[in-house]
Amino acid sequence: MLKVNPSIFRAYDIRGVFPDEINEKFAYLLGKALVKFSQKKAIIVGRDMRSSSDNLFISLAKGIKEQGVDVIDLGLCSTPLFNFALFSNKLTSFGVMITASHNPKEYNGFKIADRKLGSIGLKNGLEKIKKILEKEDFVSLAKKKGKTIKRNFLRAYQKKVFSLVDKSLLSDFKIIADCGNGMAFLTLKGISQRINSKIIFLYPQPNGNFPHHQPNPIKTETLKDLIKKVRREKADLGVAFDGDADRVGFVDEKGNYVSADIIIILLAQELLKKYPGGKVLYDLRSSRLVKEKIKEAGGIPLKSKVGRTFIIERMRKEKIIFGGELSCHFYFRDFYYSECPDLVLLKILEILKKKRKSFSQLIKSLKKYYQSGEINFRVKDKEKLIERLSKLYRKKTKQSFLDGLTCETKDWWFNLRPSNTEPLVRLNIEANTPELLKEKKEELIKIIKKFAL
Repeated sequence: MLKVNPSIFRAYDIRGVFPDEINEKFAYLLGKALVKFSQKKAIIVGRDMRSSSDNLFISLAKGIKEQGVDVIDLGLCSTPLFNFALFSNKLTSFGVMITASHNPKEYNGFKIADRKLGSIGLKNGLEKIKKILEKEDFVSLAKKKGKTIKRNFLRAYQKKVFSLVDKSLLSDFKIIADCGNGMAFLTLKGISQRINSKIIFLYPQPNGNFPHHQPNPIKTETLKDLIKKVRREKADLGVAFDGDADRVGFVDEKGNYVSADIIIILLAQELLKKYPGGKVLYDLRSSRLVKEKIKEAGGIPLKSKVGRTFIIERMRKEKIIFGGELSCHFYFRDFYYSECPDLVLLKILEILKKKRKSFSQLIKSLKKYYQSGEINFRVKDKEKLIERLSKLYRKKTKQSFLDGLTCETKDWWFNLRPSNTEPLVRLNIEANTPELLKEKKEELIKIIKKFAL
């Protein structure tokens, strides 16, 4: 039986260090396991620019084809392009994207998806795939080997994105786009050529060593070059993408970071004009202003636990028009309930053009509350800590356990949730005043530190 580090099977995907935790042998056997799990005659496969991705693809494809199944090879692609290919093609309804998203260069992994099931995580198939792998319990679907079929969906992807926007509203902007040496430039280059606006690219060349910075738009230290360039070029806004380009973060024309919950509000308000009374999903770390503004726009606000698999699953089940996470993932029903940062950018340009305001002016009214940002702590007993905080705040707050512990009053709230894979807890706090935020932050940190490793 194959020995697999269980920690690489995460809530939403498979991810680990190459070659210690994920390597060519693992990829080869995973290919065989995916054939048994999916029972498809073809599997669509894309990969990002990481230095290990090509070798993992070769091994994964070998395992798939030895079981008599064809590989539809997308070559280098972003995750949104992979999702488009999976949900729009007529050859198969199952696929895998080789990527470790925003993780450092030594990581790689696999995002698995199915047209019917959506994104596959531990609760809807990944655990079963893990068991097949461990037992090496494979089955061939044909007597002869499968073949590799190369396909390019780039032009069709761009056509889909432009079908969801008003091209006449996309002119006269200057945009700085930090591709972070990831996959964003692959799709954004073509889009930039079809709009009457200037996009200046930072680090467009795909490079799995990430020579300039880690491609993670929620880490402020990765945005320094983008902020400098926006200010120097007097641009209207700046955008930054993660490695596989399924997340996008924004800075305004002054170089100030625009938090993802503000982007959720702007996009929800716009989409609710098209779909009056629609449902909008947001993760529980988001400002309570998100709920207020969705209601104000005539929508139905729904709170979700953190994680793309959970969000996509619920959106598909309830036909939710839009979803967003504080980690800069944004999901559209009109784009197969998946992320599409290219569409996010174009929709924000539409909104700015309609409002005839600068980005900073547009979002000024959306800064009502004060937030801590996500603070991580290494603790020895996550469950005991949550139990302790629940007891301490039980009489003073309204509590919920959708994802960790959330405690709310009319003046402030906090959420403390455990990491799925590390001995970490993640704290988010929001308050009506900066003074109350400071007070509650110090109060909670003091308690949490008693459980520190």
